Amino acid sequence: MVNGPDRNQRDDRRSQFDEQGMQERVVKISRVSKVVKGGRRLSFSAVVVVGNGEGKVGIGMGKSDAVPDAVRKGSVNAKKNMITVALKDSTIPHDIVSRFGSAEVMLKPASPGTGVIAGGAVRAVVELAGIKDITTKARFSTNPINTVKAAFQGLGMLKDLAEEFEKRRQLAEAIPVNSPNRGRSAKG
Repeated sequence: MVNGPDRNQRDDRRSQFDEQGMQERVVKISRVSKVVKGGRRLSFSAVVVVGNGEGKVGIGMGKSDAVPDAVRKGSVNAKKNMITVALKDSTIPHDIVSRFGSAEVMLKPASPGTGVIAGGAVRAVVELAGIKDITTKARFSTNPINTVKAAFQGLGMLKDLAEEFEKRRQLAEAIPVNSPNRGRSAKG
């Protein structure tokens, strides 16, 4: 009897590093069938998350007749859709709730040492973004595709508070202050 690969080998296949230091993780692989005149035509779709663990993350979907091709296409699409996530030390700067379809994902910062408290689909996005301490909750729909997209959208909406304050201060200084003589002519 031939033994299958042990758990560590399976994890190595699910999460791999490429040449640019990007790590990819396959969230879901689905077998899709299309009914045609001659019968059913089978193909595979894959949802892939790519990140560098330092604040850049992307998601992508690929579809092909073979699983490796679907994963490769998903990885290429994920690298095209990369975003930069605002991080505060090892967590996120503030709470956020994001919806995609009927899936809702809540992301909350956590104190150092908490770790990543998240389900499988959200965990992939959060870990590859480089977040070490966070609490998450996926509500309503637990569809992995919509959950991943909601988490990705939520991470994209995060703002660094100091940076945002500085932008608003500069904007306020650029607006001229209304003077009491504004609108009157100089002659009187």
